[in-house]
Amino acid sequence: MKISELTAGQNDVALTVEVSSVEEPREVTTKFGTRVTLVNTKVKDDSGEMKLTLWGKQADGIETGKKVEIADGFVKDFRGELQLGIGKKGTIKVVE
Repeated sequence: MKISELTAGQNDVALTVEVSSVEEPREVTTKFGTRVTLVNTKVKDDSGEMKLTLWGKQADGIETGKKVEIADGFVKDFRGELQLGIGKKGTIKVVE
């Protein structure tokens, strides 16, 4: 699967992408009232670039220039922008 093929509402997304940027982590309060670390990143492949939002430990080891493999991800439309996310059953791992 390629970034250009992704659409809002998609689940079970599996793809290998390169991390093109990583923002500074920030603390946010979820809608459930818990505090958690949020890291916004951008990932790319030969078809395009997309924002990837990582929560808590999902961001461990994620650095600009690394290739990562995402399994069981999802795509949502957040404030008019498509974003990739990794839910509770999803995984992200550095492959290069």
